[in-house]
Amino acid sequence: METIIFKDAESGVEDELYVLEQTTINGNTYLLVAEDDSEESEAYIFRQVGENGEEFTYEPVEDDDEYESVLKIFENLIEDVEIVYQDN
Repeated sequence: METIIFKDAESGVEDELYVLEQTTINGNTYLLVAEDDSEESEAYIFRQVGENGEEFTYEPVEDDDEYESVLKIFENLIEDVEIVYQDN
């Protein structure tokens, strides 16, 4: 499984996340990523917001409507994985 390094712009902390799926919707690129490759891992949806050469900038999808719409697409793309939405 492909991994990607995310660097928090504010803290500078780097995290390695597993890319479960990628899709483009209406010109926006989204990533479904998880903290590890276990079945119980928490997953997050990020939207690409910038590009600088080979580096990309992503931010978490925070709008509930956008999140739910993209989540449905990811559910269809990876049918063998159960995705449970938890509102924090």
